[in-house]
Amino acid sequence: MTTEPAHDPRPIFARALDQAGKQVAAVSTDELGNRTPCADYDVRALLGHVVSVLHKLARVGTGRDARDIPDVIDGIADDVWASAFTRARSEVERVWADDEKLDQMVELPWATLPGRDVLDAYTHEFTAHSWDLAHATRRLADLDPDLAEQALEAFSKFAPPESRSEQGPFSPAVPVPDDADAYTRLAAYLGRRP
Repeated sequence: MTTEPAHDPRPIFARALDQAGKQVAAVSTDELGNRTPCADYDVRALLGHVVSVLHKLARVGTGRDARDIPDVIDGIADDVWASAFTRARSEVERVWADDEKLDQMVELPWATLPGRDVLDAYTHEFTAHSWDLAHATRRLADLDPDLAEQALEAFSKFAPPESRSEQGPFSPAVPVPDDADAYTRLAAYLGRRP
C-alpha cells in the first residue's frame, strides 16, 4: 500500500502572493485613500495589513510570537509599498522553504495548526485581499479565478455562515446571483458587498 505524499501548499501560496504583489505594485499614490470593501481600511491601510501579515507569517514560521506586530503597519512611504511587499515576501519564502516547517505546529493568535494549514489559510486571505485591492482600484480583470474558487471552498469549511456575525472576522454572507463570477461569490460569502 502506498501513501499519497502530503500536500505542499507553497506553490498555490506563491500564486496568491504573485497576484497580491501585482495588485500592490499597480496601486498609484492617488489611489491610497480609496475605500476598500474591508471595513475601516482604505487602500493605504490594506497595504499596511498585507505587509503586516507577511511579517507575521515570517515570525510564526520561526516559532516566534506574532502578536507584537500590528495588524496594519504604517510609516511606509507612499511610493514604496511594492518594495515593502517584495522584501516581506522574500523573508516569508526564505523562512518557509524548509519542508519540515510544513509539519510543525504553528501557534497563531486564533489557532494552532500544522504549517501546511497555516499557508493554506493565508493563501486564501491573500486571495481575498487581492480582490479587495482590485475592487478599490478597479483592476478586477487581473484576478485568477481558480484562486477564488479554492478560497471559496476553504472559507465555506472553516467559516460556515451559521458561525458568523457583524462582530466577528467575517460578516454574514451577502446574496449574489447564482451566475456571479468566482470573486464576486467569494467576496459576498465573506460578507463584503461586491
